[in-house]
Amino acid sequence: MKIKILIIYFLLNLSLNIHSEKVKSLLILGDSISAGYGMSKEKQWSEVLKEKLKEEKIDLRIINASISGETTGGGLIRTDKLLKINKPSYLLIELGGNDALRGYPPKKVKNNLLEIINLAKVYKAKSIIMQIRIPPNYGNRYRNEFESIYTEIAEETKSLYMPFMLNNIALEKKLMMADGIHPTEEAQPLIAEEIFKYLEDLEVY
Repeated sequence: MKIKILIIYFLLNLSLNIHSEKVKSLLILGDSISAGYGMSKEKQWSEVLKEKLKEEKIDLRIINASISGETTGGGLIRTDKLLKINKPSYLLIELGGNDALRGYPPKKVKNNLLEIINLAKVYKAKSIIMQIRIPPNYGNRYRNEFESIYTEIAEETKSLYMPFMLNNIALEKKLMMADGIHPTEEAQPLIAEEIFKYLEDLEVY
């Protein structure tokens, strides 16, 4: 009888361990666009994405560590601790917009992002680098140099590349706040849908 109980206990634990190993996780390291600036948590695209994943019966845990006003430098400072605590399968990096706003040199931004990705490798997390777009009023030279670093990083580090999530939203005034930078609540489901498709294309699930 005791042997049977031990066998059942062993099989149950084995089943739970196998299931837990299959559950992947995605850590989002972003700024106000991913932190849901100006809205409640349940309205944010990351929360909408969680519901979408549940509906599709996809086991992917979403951890949103985004902070409004975050720069690549600030993100770098937080990365090691976040990776150590959460141990994600994937690290989605959505940073750089605030660096551009402050006029930081693209080379410095690139170096910060490279360091973040190097830390992810230490913790065996696959990095997904999201393209960041900035307005034309930054000047063509700065804009081109800044925006080009994302594809460069993806190629140099063999990271996964994700297009800018506001590509189909930024030009729709009704989907953007008055500041022209942050998406509205109405835009969040659309962003979640875009991210869902991008992750699918990248074979995250």
